Amino acid sequence: MTERPTALEIVDGIDLSGRTCVITGASSGLGRESARTLAAAGAHVVLAARDRDALAQTAQWIRAEVPGARISAVELDLTALASVRAAANAIRDVAPAIDVLMNNAGVMFTPFGRTSDGFELQVGTNHFGHFELTRLLGPQLAVAAGAGGQARIVTLSSGGHVMGDVDFDDPNWESRDYDKFVAYGASKTANILHAIEADRRWRGLGIRAYAVHPGTVATALARYMSRSDFSRLRKLAAATSAARGEPTDGFLDFSTPEQGAATQVWAAVSHELADKGALYLQDCRVSDAVAPYARDEQRAADWWILSEKLCDSS
Repeated sequence: MTERPTALEIVDGIDLSGRTCVITGASSGLGRESARTLAAAGAHVVLAARDRDALAQTAQWIRAEVPGARISAVELDLTALASVRAAANAIRDVAPAIDVLMNNAGVMFTPFGRTSDGFELQVGTNHFGHFELTRLLGPQLAVAAGAGGQARIVTLSSGGHVMGDVDFDDPNWESRDYDKFVAYGASKTANILHAIEADRRWRGLGIRAYAVHPGTVATALARYMSRSDFSRLRKLAAATSAARGEPTDGFLDFSTPEQGAATQVWAAVSHELADKGALYLQDCRVSDAVAPYARDEQRAADWWILSEKLCDSS
């Protein structure tokens, strides 16, 4: 098998001087590696994360790795829309034009919980928080696109979206028994639907949107998983591969954060994606491995309207 490229290899020869990239969940894992990579290519990188100390440490690490890096940091708690709105205001102050919004942060397979606004924790963090942030930063993305470029929204989804679909009647698990795998899948389906509709609504402004499956990456995201959870995940991965006619040995194929961040960085910078959008990306290429319910344009439009309603009422 061909060695996977690293994020730094993706930006080799690319100059992002004068560009601004906002990255959520930038203090660890894929977000941290993406931030370092885009800074190395010359971008002004706005780090957004919940932990103030972790943000400071990440900024210090990037400056050590990339002398002269232009870094800003903004506190962002995706589980509280009040924090999302405050963060959007702070980001506007340091980034009047945004070339790339990378909705990278997320949680996975968490025990049942609710955000401060009453959303189920996984869909609240992975989708609703990012949905509101994206809405609020739309004008800054339009400014960057209007300056002769193309602004991009890169949202981290997952092949795990096949575990569950969004439930329009009960998006926050108020009348169903909770299943953390189905809830995670629904949140990742929501990410794909969000990208599809964001692209449809804003492509006329020069803003394009993508959903990314980074692969199975060795990060702290799996901290809530037990042995039985990994067993269930392996079975699901094997079943999914079999349905696609792909060979599998039943084991999860892990990559490093440096490799895992490659596709989202590719989505942010690739010239191959110019004037294209509403795409699902995997292994630094366009993929059609999307469940039918996650690529339905009408459902994407309806999900946007529901998301607006729920965020506006919170």
